[in-house]
Amino acid sequence: MSNQEVVVLSVGGVRYVTRASTLQQFPESRLARMLNRDDWEFKLVNGEFFVDRDGALFSYILDFLRTLQVSLPTDFSDYQRLRREAEFYGLHPLADLLSQEHLLKPRLEILEVRFSLQEMQAFFRVFGSCSTTVEALAEQITVFTGQQSGQSWSSPFASQKTLVPIPLERPSHHDMVFQCGTEYSAGDQFVARYVSIKPDNRKLINGTNVLGLLFDTLLKDGFRLISARTVASEEKVECYSFERMKRPAGLTVTVNQTPGSTGVAQARRGQMQKGK
Repeated sequence: MSNQEVVVLSVGGVRYVTRASTLQQFPESRLARMLNRDDWEFKLVNGEFFVDRDGALFSYILDFLRTLQVSLPTDFSDYQRLRREAEFYGLHPLADLLSQEHLLKPRLEILEVRFSLQEMQAFFRVFGSCSTTVEALAEQITVFTGQQSGQSWSSPFASQKTLVPIPLERPSHHDMVFQCGTEYSAGDQFVARYVSIKPDNRKLINGTNVLGLLFDTLLKDGFRLISARTVASEEKVECYSFERMKRPAGLTVTVNQTPGSTGVAQARRGQMQKGK
């Protein structure tokens, strides 16, 4: 059978269409042997290979053959059943990856925003359980500073005067600190700090407006607000907690064909590197 041919399978009554070359990724698997008609479990009926197995789980089997990667939905729970299906089809590298269930399960990610208002200034501290999320958020946030006259400091948006970006404070890889608003400088002048959060290009000086934009940014990134509380009433420090389910890095295998071999695929287990 040519590698370019289309193959139709009916797995538990669910119909799948793929290429022969996809099923031959692992030559010693039962799916590859099926194409040679030497496996009695697969019946050829009206041009379609029929097998009495779980039709829904086969979608993950086929996805693995196409991508050589295991990437499952966040609500997936049938790890043992899928591993059993992988063993049935003779896909031992997939079964091996599925045995690392702790690496495939989604993890809960927590992010906390502390916010306080003191006179004409607002202070923010963001802490996250995932350092890469905090790093990505820090790249979106820019603080600008500049001198403002006493007649213009109360404007919620930046004036036409030149503003200079300043770096955020990063006490650790898991948190960042920044502020907005104004503080008295000298005479009729104030030092003003504006905050911009990409992709929004506005420069905001009002702390409540910045908090709202930060909330909107987190919600669009898949977080949900789970609690809001006052942690220091004297200093008016409010704490907002967010959470989201973070999809784990996909586990992959690399298939190598060794010279002079009989076409047996050798698998090497690996994990796509992402931030912890």
